[in-house]
Amino acid sequence: MTATYTFDVFSSLDGFGAAGGDWTGYWGKQGPELLDHRRALHEGEQRMVFGANTYRAFARMLAASDENSDVRDAWVTLMRKKPATVVSDTLQEPLDWPDARIARGDAVDVVARLKEESDAPLRSHGSLSMNRALMAAGLVDRVQVTLFPVITGRTGLDPIFTNAADFDLELLEHRTLDAHVQELTYRPRLHP
Repeated sequence: MTATYTFDVFSSLDGFGAAGGDWTGYWGKQGPELLDHRRALHEGEQRMVFGANTYRAFARMLAASDENSDVRDAWVTLMRKKPATVVSDTLQEPLDWPDARIARGDAVDVVARLKEESDAPLRSHGSLSMNRALMAAGLVDRVQVTLFPVITGRTGLDPIFTNAADFDLELLEHRTLDAHVQELTYRPRLHP
């Protein structure tokens, strides 16, 4: 039995994973339902999988914050306590993340092995280029997009699916949080 792998990503309506300008985290659209739901997603057993750039971004963000900072939402704190695999040929251990280890080599090979060996589901938040490659290799079981009601045409950063392969998506779940944030969970299938 192989572990399921979920690519978990936040997105603006126009497909950006972040924005510059005066936008804040979550594009300023987070509410109690979203934060409670995110916490619940990270309460169960799972292993986090990050690419090196996303790991560095999380580590910098957390190092620059204190216990009372908004960046330390309950779900982020829970996520940081999960066992994690960081796919990198450049980072060195020890990592500033409890229970994290580095896996060297190609992400497709690393995640294929993790899916076979892990007793827990796998989840990756962000890690865009890595997850695009994993989707193309057929290793992503679920794409969970949290869609925030903003368009960041001028200030959008990190286009999520730029240079991705073509996929057909089967909608598995959907929910509305705080009356305006959509969470859509799909099963991706490479389009022939």
